[in-house]
Amino acid sequence: MDWSRSRKRTRQVWDGADAPPPEREVVGSLTDAGIPRGGVSPPWREDDRDGHYVFDLGENLARRYKILSKMGEGTFGRVLECWDRETCEYVAIKVVRSIRKYRDAAMIEIDVLNRLAENERYRSL
Repeated sequence: MDWSRSRKRTRQVWDGADAPPPEREVVGSLTDAGIPRGGVSPPWREDDRDGHYVFDLGENLARRYKILSKMGEGTFGRVLECWDRETCEYVAIKVVRSIRKYRDAAMIEIDVLNRLAENERYRSL
């Protein structure tokens, strides 16, 4: 192998410096923020032609999460910034494309993450 050549990959647009986080208004309660406690799921709709979940900002994922923004997008799906009504904190939720190979890969990823979490529990004892 010729190790004299650089093995770096080409820089992509999203590799640039991160934009500063958006300013957030500190709110005393969910109702003050205009977030109803008993949120409902969004209306059912088809995924887009690439299998991505179609959403509107401000809509709910189940009753627990409110979609605030799209944080990123990749081969497997999108990552949404959401507000967790139960823990009252911001969370990132990965929404996998509705294509079988990506769903299968996501299930493998979940299994790996669960195994890592299980081993971490034993280490911290």
